[in-house]
Amino acid sequence: MQKILIIDDDPDICTLLNRFLSRKGFEVETANSGREGIRAAEAGQPDLILTDFRLGDMDGSDVLQQLRQKWPHIPVLVMTGYSDIRMAVNVLKLGAVDYITKPIVPDEILHSIQNAFNTGPAAPAGTVPVAAPGQSRPSFATVRNSYVIGQSAAAQTMYKQIDLVAPTNYSVILYGESGSGKESIARMIHDRSSRAGQPFIAMDCGAISKDLANSELFGHEKGSFTGALGTKICHFEAANGGTIFLDEVSNLPYDVQVSLLRVVQERRLKRIGSAKEIPLDVRIIVASNERLLVACRKGKFREDLYHRFNEFSLELPPLRERRDDIMLFAQHFLQETARELNKPLQGFSDDVAHIFINYPWYGNVRELKM
Repeated sequence: MQKILIIDDDPDICTLLNRFLSRKGFEVETANSGREGIRAAEAGQPDLILTDFRLGDMDGSDVLQQLRQKWPHIPVLVMTGYSDIRMAVNVLKLGAVDYITKPIVPDEILHSIQNAFNTGPAAPAGTVPVAAPGQSRPSFATVRNSYVIGQSAAAQTMYKQIDLVAPTNYSVILYGESGSGKESIARMIHDRSSRAGQPFIAMDCGAISKDLANSELFGHEKGSFTGALGTKICHFEAANGGTIFLDEVSNLPYDVQVSLLRVVQERRLKRIGSAKEIPLDVRIIVASNERLLVACRKGKFREDLYHRFNEFSLELPPLRERRDDIMLFAQHFLQETARELNKPLQGFSDDVAHIFINYPWYGNVRELKM
């Protein structure tokens, strides 16, 4: 019988869940404070812990951190009456497998518990998954809308955060190493939003010259400067109604950041050489492999612009922290190559798979694809 520990300072919640989950075949123990819950977990380690985030004696983040540090392989579900997106992201980052908002709906909690047991505990950091005797490695990646859907714990945590933020209109900062798939994640956020049928426009801010940055971002009128032979529709106009993705945004020149701040604040722009204001309805996603707040402190990035972008931030794990996904990506890229070459490429030998899984992939998914 699977054992569940419930930690909540509301005795009525504990009683309700105890009765409900006991009827579903679980062994249930309850605790009415954070410290009591930690002692109960020490006395008899449960198979799953269900804890409230707001506890009278301890901060929920402290309880969650202690639980994860002492028992990293016990799944923890967090209940909160504050359905705030940032809190939900924080509990996931602290190691919870899922969060549940109050008021309590027992069937929803049961569903979350069953998902947590089916998913199983995360593998210890640094371990390499090896197929059991008689088992084969997954041969095909799950691909949805051209995305490879990873199976690793790090990837699943990232997807939960994407599901949280995608339906909103929040501006998003994506942090990740070069080649970790920031544009793909930006597209995924766009495709899971209400703007999915509208344009998605990507711009690499590190690949344009200082002289062209204003024109690329904001457009220009014919004759507005030497070489302006026609009217140029800018990236923001092209993305109107949809999403604009600014990759390596910290590389934008400082004077361009000033103009960008006005556009972001007012959601209006003027083409260079025009007096007409164009209203904008654009969701903004930016990416950087450098912390923007650090760039602000170095004087490279405007802090007021950073705060406009920083409504939600998302960390993209490097490929070396997604070892369960390496062969999924490799098999997907092999299939793409087979189609391009019209060759019946079968797969990878065990020796090659072992090398791939243990290689650090400093260039991440981009290096693997190359």
